[in-house]
Amino acid sequence: MDTLQQSVHSEPTYMVTKGIGCLKKTPLILAVDDDEDNLLLLTYTLEPLNCSVITAVDGQTALNKARSEQPDLILLDIMLYPIDGIQIVSELKQDPNTKDIPVVAVTALARSDDRERILTAGCNDYISKPYMLDEMEAIIRRYLC
Repeated sequence: MDTLQQSVHSEPTYMVTKGIGCLKKTPLILAVDDDEDNLLLLTYTLEPLNCSVITAVDGQTALNKARSEQPDLILLDIMLYPIDGIQIVSELKQDPNTKDIPVVAVTALARSDDRERILTAGCNDYISKPYMLDEMEAIIRRYLC
């Protein structure tokens, strides 16, 4: 049975739990966005993909959760404050414990020079908002299967 939980902490935590057919364990995705509605939408988008989802609404929380939870994939908004997504991915890629976690930028920055800057910073892939559900699913499956 699917579960959707919201923690009682100051930041919401949405968790969808099922299983995915192409991995031996349920994949864990860290979704990072400062907009709670975007996080909820991502959670609902990921639900049919049979993943566990944890969330962060700021950069420091994202770094802490990436280090402690070791997710299989990170979906990262770039326009965060005070630590933006470029700084986050840079720190993750410099840390031996998180450097191999794939990071997909999920951002409204859609110009080609933005995309190049984001990929050069260390993101493995890029998807622009608003995204199509099948495009998001394809990217997630690429990194989890």
